[in-house]
Amino acid sequence: MSPRPLLRRLVAGLAAAFPIVLPAAEVTLKRADDRVRVEVGGKLFTEYVFKGGPKPYFHPVLAADGTQLTRNFPMKKGVPGEVEDHPHHRSLWFTHGDVNGIDFWAEGSDKKGLIVSDSVEHSVAGGAGVIKARNRWVGPDGAVHLTDETVVRITAAGDSRFLDYQVTLKAPAGKPVVLGDTKEGSMAIRLPLWMTPPHTYSANKQRVKHAGTGTIINAEGVKNTAAWGKRSTWVDYHGPKDGKVHGVAIFDHPSNPRHPTWWHVRDYALFAANPFGKHDFENLKDQPKAGEMTIPAGGSVTFRWRFYFHSGDEKASKVAEQYRAFSASK
Repeated sequence: MSPRPLLRRLVAGLAAAFPIVLPAAEVTLKRADDRVRVEVGGKLFTEYVFKGGPKPYFHPVLAADGTQLTRNFPMKKGVPGEVEDHPHHRSLWFTHGDVNGIDFWAEGSDKKGLIVSDSVEHSVAGGAGVIKARNRWVGPDGAVHLTDETVVRITAAGDSRFLDYQVTLKAPAGKPVVLGDTKEGSMAIRLPLWMTPPHTYSANKQRVKHAGTGTIINAEGVKNTAAWGKRSTWVDYHGPKDGKVHGVAIFDHPSNPRHPTWWHVRDYALFAANPFGKHDFENLKDQPKAGEMTIPAGGSVTFRWRFYFHSGDEKASKVAEQYRAFSASK
C-alpha cells in the first residue's frame, strides 16, 4: 500500500476516535425596555421581544452568515418574497390554541387570550446566554388562566446555533388548567418561503404554486407533507439559498410528557412541536379530547425543546447525533 492511502486511513481513524469539537462562540445579551438582544461573536443572532405584542417571541433568527431563518411578517410587512398569511405566526414562539377553552394561538380578536410578561432576567455564564421569563396567560375577561416560567439557553459553536427552550406551565392555586386537544400549537417557528418544499399557497385570493426545493424530514425518514401529524423525536427543515443549505431542527426531550411528540409541520413553513393534538393528528373523530391534558390546581408541567440552526442537510449537519447529545442531557 502506498503511503498516501495509508495516511488517509490513519487520519480517518483518528477523526473517528477523537471527533473535532468546535470552539464555543461568545454569546452576549443586551437589555432594552421591550427586548433582549442576543449576539454571537458580536453579531446579532436573535432578539427576545417581550412587550408590544400579544405574546413574547424571538425575532429575527439569523444564521452565522447573517441569512435570516424566520419570516418577517407580521412584525414587518411588505417584504418582497414573503407570504403574508397567518399573522399569529410570530417568528419563534410558544403558546397553545385551547387553554380552558380560550385560544392563545390566534390573534386579532378581543376573544383571544394574551400572554403578558411579568419579568425578564438575563445573564451569561459558562459560554451560554440565559433568559429567564415569567408570564401570565390572561383571558378576554382579564382572568389569569395560567402562568409560565420560561428559561431559554443560547449557545453557539462554529456556524451552529442552539436555542434550548424550557417552559414550566403552572395552574392557579384554586383552579385546574385544561390544555385542549387541537393542532393549533405549540412550540413553533415560522420559516422563510425559500426553505419550503413544493407546495401551493393563497395570495391575493388566488392559488399560487411554489416550486420550492426545501425538505422536511423526521427521525424515521418520513418527508415533507407525510411528516405532518407524525410522532418523532426530531424533525429537520432545510433548504438552499444563494448556493448554501440552511436548516432548522427541533428536538423533543425524552423527559417531556408524551414523548415523542406529534409535529404540526407544514410545507408552507409552519414548524411546530405539539404534544396536545392527538385527536387532530391521528384523525380520532370519535375522541375529540384524546390529546387533552389537565394540570391540577396548583400543579405544573415542564417541557424542553432544542432548536438547532445549522448548515447543510440533516446528514451533513449530523442532526441525529446532535439529538442523541441533547437527549442525554439532564
